[in-house]
Amino acid sequence: MREQERSLRSVPKTVFGLLIISLCCQIVWHQQLPPPSLEIQALASPPPATLLRLSSLGDSIVTAKILMLWIQAFDNQKGQFLTYSQLDYLALQQWLAEILSLDPGGQYPLLAASHLYSAVPDPVKQQQMLEFVYQQFFVDPARRWPWLTHAVIVAKHRLRNLPLALKYAQALATHTNPQMPRWAQEMQIFILEEMGEWQHAQVVIDEMLTSGQMIDPEDIEFLTQERNRLRNGSIEKNLK
Repeated sequence: MREQERSLRSVPKTVFGLLIISLCCQIVWHQQLPPPSLEIQALASPPPATLLRLSSLGDSIVTAKILMLWIQAFDNQKGQFLTYSQLDYLALQQWLAEILSLDPGGQYPLLAASHLYSAVPDPVKQQQMLEFVYQQFFVDPARRWPWLTHAVIVAKHRLRNLPLALKYAQALATHTNPQMPRWAQEMQIFILEEMGEWQHAQVVIDEMLTSGQMIDPEDIEFLTQERNRLRNGSIEKNLK
């Protein structure tokens, strides 16, 4: 049999009184609260690497991926979307370095640095990210060369800094490996040509041809033609 519902009249008046008092207290308490802060939180420097490794509980790769997701979501704060230019790039660089130390085989921090964080309209911050990619390249050239080739392109076309692009291209050429394609090793030749260093470019080509590393007939033919073109152009330039 269904239990009969009690009417409101049967509820003691003290209960109603306590309910009204609690509602009033809640209203007063909310009025005393400070307005919600819309202040943007700055990106702080990461904790020591030893602390990050201890907190990973032996699974540093998972921790690295979680931290990378957190870094990428940092530009969304309390409904406000920050531009990358508003981030502290020194702290950002430190975080990316720590994430790579937790997962040395990970590629996403370098992809983010070379493609995302270098796309800001701030030449100083752009170069900060490119230098980060450049420094990290030497840790593992066999796997990190793609990000440095992109740094060459950014330095040349966005920053219009040919000496900087040449610096990155020369690092690629002096740290060749079987995984690196030939075009990545040849980038310095075209940068030298654009800088007007035609004779230097010819010397680089001669060194590549005489090193014994060139075994593909098409590569040899291409570099030979490029050397002859530069030589003829240099002669014509001197005759003018």
